[in-house]
Amino acid sequence: MANIRELALTNERLAPGHRLCPGCGLSIIARAVMRGTKDPIVVATATGCLEVSTTIYPYTAWNVPWIHNAFENAAATISGAEAAYKVLKKKGKINKEIKFLAFGGDGGTYDIGLQSLSGALERGHNFVYVCLDNEGYMNTGIQRSSSTPYGAWTNTSQVGKIHKGKEQFKKDLTAVVAAHHIPYVAQASSHNYMDLVRKAEKAFAVKGPAFINVLSPCVPGWKYPMQLTQKLAKMAVDTCFWPLFEVENDKWILNYDPGDNKKPIIEWLKMQKRFRHLMKPENTHIVEQLQKNVDFRWENLKKLCGKG
Repeated sequence: MANIRELALTNERLAPGHRLCPGCGLSIIARAVMRGTKDPIVVATATGCLEVSTTIYPYTAWNVPWIHNAFENAAATISGAEAAYKVLKKKGKINKEIKFLAFGGDGGTYDIGLQSLSGALERGHNFVYVCLDNEGYMNTGIQRSSSTPYGAWTNTSQVGKIHKGKEQFKKDLTAVVAAHHIPYVAQASSHNYMDLVRKAEKAFAVKGPAFINVLSPCVPGWKYPMQLTQKLAKMAVDTCFWPLFEVENDKWILNYDPGDNKKPIIEWLKMQKRFRHLMKPENTHIVEQLQKNVDFRWENLKKLCGKG
């Protein structure tokens, strides 16, 4: 496994010449994931923040073969490229090892791309899919997705006299993918760089589909100062809102347990203006419901990992 000094010497596969927001976690995640293998990579990226900000015509920040596809079909695109590669390799027209990687946001993964992803996983294509989870359709104007947390403000989950933000809990996509019984599934965070790289190495090493869901704080969507990105990502983990774990061949493994240092969810909420309405006394019950849901899912995860 590579160490941080070795990683610093490797060539960047995503150049710094992009137009992502200051403080955006997407470039941190993409760079870390692509350091998970030394083999050549073919990348497909669904329409979204990462795509539009790294490929402003006529420029590109990608130093690898790269495919832009629609919002909903990143998994289908990369599985088609992987299938073509297998045919060409069988015919002797390609003799080198090539890895296949897809990036999609939560909108293009949790929601409108779920069918495409599920089909590719079921067919067993040899590729890695990374969900860049910033908890909303940020590229199109900060609309809610099924990844948006309960109680969060977005432009389609408004706060007023009747409605107090999103009224549904966040979908557990990582568990949905694990139910496909693929070789490798993981949940990671942008703040723990080496954990993310290690999980990328494992994902690229398996034969068959692999999936990594990575929390990626969004400055304009979550409404926080840009310098707090990694602190927010870490707090999501320390509150157990976003646990770090792996599922290797159906074996659930917990990577981090804060134990007695587990923080209450309000510590994470109050760092973001999308939740500022929840700081009012009349909305305390929403925070309590969110805390109850976080605690339930955390205890259930520990049981799955044999820690309960």
